[in-house]
Amino acid sequence: QVQLVESGGGLVQAGGSLRLSCAASGRTFINYAMGWFRQAPGKEREFVTEISWSGGSTYYADSVKGRFTISRENAKNTVYLQMNSLKPEDTAVYYCAARLRTGSYNIWGQGTQVTVSS
Repeated sequence: QVQLVESGGGLVQAGGSLRLSCAASGRTFINYAMGWFRQAPGKEREFVTEISWSGGSTYYADSVKGRFTISRENAKNTVYLQMNSLKPEDTAVYYCAARLRTGSYNIWGQGTQVTVSS
């Protein structure tokens, strides 16, 4: 089972960019699809994006399509979230998550705060 550690959050002005990273421990990283979720204050956690184990398939929430890009480097056990054209409504704690190829998300990182000022 992998363990996940996110980094790269911070404060940015609207229109700016940030790149989040999620480093996974363990040798079985390639067995996992990886996703990013976020939770804003007073709201439920929501899906942001997902990438397949090979990186060949990606999926995005409508709210981030065209602005966010997920990628992964299996050799480095790392998944990235490039966030461009950030908006104040993107402010949230962002969580990295992992699931086995045919399972549901059951491994979570501790989260990293992203704050977008207007």
